[in-house]
Amino acid sequence: MEHRYLGASGLRVSELCLGTMTFGKEADEATSHRLLDRYVEAGGDFIDTADVYGGGASEEIIGRWLSSRRRDDLVIATKFFWSTGEAANDHGAGRKHIIAAVEASLRRLRTDYIDLYQVHCFDESTPLEETLSTLDGLVRSGKVRHLGASNYASWQLQKTIDVARHRGWEPFVALQPLYNLIDREVELEQVPVSRNEGVGIIPWSPMRGGWLTGKYRRGMTSAPPDTRWEGDKQPWLGDWQKSVDERTWSVTDALLAVAEEVGHSPAQVALRWLMQRPGVTAPIIGARKLEQLDDNLGASGWSLDDKSMERLTAAGEMPLPYPHGYLAGSPRRRA
Repeated sequence: MEHRYLGASGLRVSELCLGTMTFGKEADEATSHRLLDRYVEAGGDFIDTADVYGGGASEEIIGRWLSSRRRDDLVIATKFFWSTGEAANDHGAGRKHIIAAVEASLRRLRTDYIDLYQVHCFDESTPLEETLSTLDGLVRSGKVRHLGASNYASWQLQKTIDVARHRGWEPFVALQPLYNLIDREVELEQVPVSRNEGVGIIPWSPMRGGWLTGKYRRGMTSAPPDTRWEGDKQPWLGDWQKSVDERTWSVTDALLAVAEEVGHSPAQVALRWLMQRPGVTAPIIGARKLEQLDDNLGASGWSLDDKSMERLTAAGEMPLPYPHGYLAGSPRRRA
């Protein structure tokens, strides 16, 4: 598996990151450890979790597995923000919660440091200077190596970068947004900001909750059983009726056709497309069982040609809202 620099940092990570939201929930500890072993055997070293995954179980499972590994061979990323308890300060990006959260994650992960510490979302209730100065202190103390964010709007990311630069604090080097062949809103602003500011993009849900694995075909009127789209298992991806339209099926059709042409599974093609998009460092793959992980790992070691990339990209092009469409069509025009 190839390695890439994470943004403008000197940290090199594998081109596929292993997400662990299933650990302790959809995958028990034994299965989770087998998934970790298989990922590392394939050359991966970038593992992403969060303190709220499984109520802390994901970090604990990783920690027990990590105790028998050479720590410096791996890049461990985790996140904080959401409530981990019932107290008033068990939430957000204030100093009290950040310090408590990082100490708890370090204990669960059984490690002395976290390679990438990420804010799960922007905290509009806390002064940004409080958040950034606290995170900068964690880097200076050695408990954290690099900083990042997830689910930030473009203005939130740019403001964070500008304040850190002005104050001389540790910069953010990673953004973890929702990004895949269908969910492409980040291309409007988050991707340009990230590329301009040296922030590496590590997309979550590159399979769109399993939609891009080949299980879904035009003409379906409901999700197949035992999938993430059945019922309300992943409400953040939206419900079936609001998510299925002509554009969704156009992307699905193109994905299935390209997969057949290139001789790879739809999941591998969807991942490969994302791996070759501007600004992307490493999509975050998740799995409940080894077969799913093995399929995803097959996205490494080959490339899509320009024709296939263009076909997939065109199938999911979105109408540009103002002012993006105006600027794209009339770059020198003055109103």
